[in-house]
Amino acid sequence: MNKHKTYFNWSSGKDSALALYHLLQEKNYTVDELITTVNSHYNRVSMHGLGKELLIAQTDALNIKASLIELPEMPDMETYEQKMGETVSRLKSDGFTHAAFGDIFLEDLREYRENQLAKQGFKAVFPIWKRDTKELINEFVDLGFKTIIVCANSKYFDEDFVGTVIDKYFIDNLPEGVDPCGENGEFHTFCFDGPIFKNPIEFKIGEKVYREYNNPNADDSVCKSESDKYGVWYCDLIP
Repeated sequence: MNKHKTYFNWSSGKDSALALYHLLQEKNYTVDELITTVNSHYNRVSMHGLGKELLIAQTDALNIKASLIELPEMPDMETYEQKMGETVSRLKSDGFTHAAFGDIFLEDLREYRENQLAKQGFKAVFPIWKRDTKELINEFVDLGFKTIIVCANSKYFDEDFVGTVIDKYFIDNLPEGVDPCGENGEFHTFCFDGPIFKNPIEFKIGEKVYREYNNPNADDSVCKSESDKYGVWYCDLIP
């Protein structure tokens, strides 16, 4: 049986790690490249705020070829789609046919991804789609994955929350209304160890910073709010 040559949209966080873990168990797919969008102004992973040096250490530990899509500080959708389109076109010429994501239940985002990929003849794969998020985060911990909170919506969390490693206590003590996987943008993580890594990624916790942003209308916004602005706590991780 011919396997589908697949690239994985790698965010550096827990959902990506668990989705990649499950996809690697599938007999019908080979994951031959990881793609990550990076803010070229800060050299950090888009939305997560993770420094590029740690991202590279992480993808090296996964032992899968990795590529970056560099975006400006505040890209509009036209710029984002142009950059993604160029990357997908390059992957298509290299024989790729499928694209995988760690999305769980954002229907509008899935539809957007599928429609954009279909324009170039790609099919989208969602290994953890529609799974119960409490079940997923418990499975993640039980499998031996380790992840740390790198940014969080200030609507739900304060400065002390960022820099926390997810464990069973964390799962059982989340505020009411917060998705256990942060699927609505409540928080984002950096996965630094687990069964798909050949070695753990070493780092130190650095400065914690609060930033406010204009609330965007993009489907992949950091968090969704009814107000014009939203606040985010970031925890810098130092290699």
